[in-house]
Amino acid sequence: MAWTWRFETADGTETSPSVVPEEFTTQGDAESWVGEYWKDLLEGGVEQVKLSDDSGTELYTMSLRAALDA
Repeated sequence: MAWTWRFETADGTETSPSVVPEEFTTQGDAESWVGEYWKDLLEGGVEQVKLSDDSGTELYTMSLRAALDA
């Protein structure tokens, strides 16, 4: 199974990330990657990310701005 991130601006429009992700074979790998690069993504204009599996099922949306403010 593959896991992918969708990168969005604050209004939900898809955008290109400043850091290009790899292909993830586990959910944990995908989450670890975003945990490592979320500040770079935020600085590059990504406000939120959505994690999906290879069947297109969206698992959750996460605000990078909220992580910064936490």
